[in-house]
Amino acid sequence: MKVLAGRVAVVTGGANGIGRGLVEALLEEKAKVVIADIEAPVLERTLKELAALGDVSGLRTDVSEPASVEALADFVYNRHGACHLLFNNAGVTSGGGGKPWEQEINDFRWCLGVNVFGVANGVLTFVPRMLASGQPGHVINTSSGDGGFAPVPNASIYATSKAAVSCYTEALAHNFVEHAPQLKASIFYPSGGFLETGLWTAPRNRPEALARVKPRPPAPMTTMAEFREALAKAGRPVEAMDLLELGRFVMAGLKADKFIISHNLDGVGALLRARAAAIEAGDLPPHALKDLGLKPQLERRPQSRTPDSAHTKRDTV
Repeated sequence: MKVLAGRVAVVTGGANGIGRGLVEALLEEKAKVVIADIEAPVLERTLKELAALGDVSGLRTDVSEPASVEALADFVYNRHGACHLLFNNAGVTSGGGGKPWEQEINDFRWCLGVNVFGVANGVLTFVPRMLASGQPGHVINTSSGDGGFAPVPNASIYATSKAAVSCYTEALAHNFVEHAPQLKASIFYPSGGFLETGLWTAPRNRPEALARVKPRPPAPMTTMAEFREALAKAGRPVEAMDLLELGRFVMAGLKADKFIISHNLDGVGALLRARAAAIEAGDLPPHALKDLGLKPQLERRPQSRTPDSAHTKRDTV
């Protein structure tokens, strides 16, 4: 995929945040882009705003539902006759941080339903069609350093989902090499700075059927402001990353045939080496916040918070 012009790209969760950055970068490359997003009003507004930039269309899609992703594939193939670039980007948090035993089963159902089953639905639906076309293609799955490299202790469910995405994508890539060399797979780790995205408020889209039963106990660093404050105290950059620049970074990674597309891989390597040494010794590996110079639990302050009114996003590693 050295040349993206004329290629057909599908971006889930593409109406805002990191997904929109990917969409705009693809349009700069003259790709034909289909945006899939669960928020119909946001999708409609984004399509209007980006219409002048190129061939962009969209369909409301719930990636956790196989039938909805199948309808998306039908839309893409009826409109363009192909899919060359599949960005499984849609993602949510479990609704806030906290201790693992403070979570509820619906937190698992919702977070893994979107983050893990959403990726699975994208692959199971699109890849057979991509293979049947005989054309080159690339699957890019959005993971997170939180889980993909090491877990953030008070984001256990989110970390679990992203660890699954990373492992699944690696297995997918190996199978492409052996059985379908016209296709490739990559893992995208959002990184490079503080990310102001809709993931901080992801539970605005949480289905009522998957709501929590009990109020969520307060937890540290579960709002954008709290996490930014913690970064500042640790001497880390707090300026928001330009999401279009992040999208351009991903396009450069694709052209360079990178399997892992991420900033700060030198720091990640140090963290992973420390984890490998601990695993070799049979010890508890260091967590992801070690790389940020943060503690897994900050001093708690009195908070007034309704269930699921504050959320977490830590893709700065």
